[in-house]
Amino acid sequence: MLDPTGRGRDTESAELFARGPATPVDILGVHAWAVADPVLLEELLKDPRISKDGPQHWPAFAEVVSNWPLALWVTARNMFTAHGADHRRLRRLVGAAFTARQVAALGERIEELTAALLDEVALTGPGVAVDLRERLAHPLPIQVIGRLLGLPESLRDRFRRTVDRVFDTTLTPQESAANAAAFYSMLDELIAAKRERPGDDMTSRLITVRDTEGDGGALTEEELRDTLLLVVSAGYETTVNLIDNAVALLLTHPEQLDLVRSGEAGWDDVVEEALRREAPVAHLPLRYAVEDIALPGGVVIRRGEAILASYAAAGRHPVRYGDSGAVFDVTRPVKDHLAFGHGPHFCLGAPLARLEARTALRALFERFPRLALLPGAELEPVESLISNGHRSLPVLLGGGAEGV
Repeated sequence: MLDPTGRGRDTESAELFARGPATPVDILGVHAWAVADPVLLEELLKDPRISKDGPQHWPAFAEVVSNWPLALWVTARNMFTAHGADHRRLRRLVGAAFTARQVAALGERIEELTAALLDEVALTGPGVAVDLRERLAHPLPIQVIGRLLGLPESLRDRFRRTVDRVFDTTLTPQESAANAAAFYSMLDELIAAKRERPGDDMTSRLITVRDTEGDGGALTEEELRDTLLLVVSAGYETTVNLIDNAVALLLTHPEQLDLVRSGEAGWDDVVEEALRREAPVAHLPLRYAVEDIALPGGVVIRRGEAILASYAAAGRHPVRYGDSGAVFDVTRPVKDHLAFGHGPHFCLGAPLARLEARTALRALFERFPRLALLPGAELEPVESLISNGHRSLPVLLGGGAEGV
């Protein structure tokens, strides 16, 4: 039974390692096969016999979603939950915003946003703790996504609070349903505003596709709403956790930060090793077997059974990393990981997340070279079996007690 608070993640990972390539787990009352072995997971993520379309390939779908706190994760109709031709169609519409050229064009703006946020952080009084998750890791991605989607300032904080609750796996089914309703209400508000006053943003472009071609064309109204839901959620929370985890890892492993400062490793190395060591998404619901799938050791995932990608455990699994999986090493020669997925559903926003994290880390440690964790601080996990980050990241800008 997976811990919805996220506090038992290390113990869960060790148990997944011990139980073999695929392990039956309970996810808030739903049964699935958790796959943590990165070799097997990589194969399954690109296997056409594995679908993400619950209504089509999960017999338990109708019964489960009526009273499951994570229903939104399997009911939304976008490229995240699509399979085959539908997935390719929806991914193509969104992909235009995440080409290498489009992402590179955001570089200067991300640097400006990062500098402005650090200017605000620098106003903190001597000896006063700063929560870097709240002051840097949170606002930077939501501002970048806000720019991509054309989110008005009035909606950004509301979207952030709602997305946080989408990833909160301690909510009751009723609380989760109410949050989903609030999310859709904001999406409808955004769509209405962009229909009235379109701009140079992804929301306006998707609306144009929808309104030009209608239900018989490239995008339905439901898919329009749920595609925006996906971009806001996936483009925000995962990058927050990446920045948060990378900063925490460097501050708790100062010898690794020294390697970066000496030039023996670069910020790209930090980002990739942080992604491997602390995947921003611990477990990602859900996929489904389209037919019986035989696994090593005689295990068979039966047609219609659910599959859970356990990315956090996969990033440390001894089958690929031996005894060093838990070691944070920015000089690790091979940093292969599955933190952004693999195969047809590989995360479109991966280059943007990497750019944001690299920019934020470089600027942060250049601006505050004596940055240190608040003495005695305990880094509590966010309350989620999906999201892998900290509830807060308290630091002192001057480098601890002797530096203030």
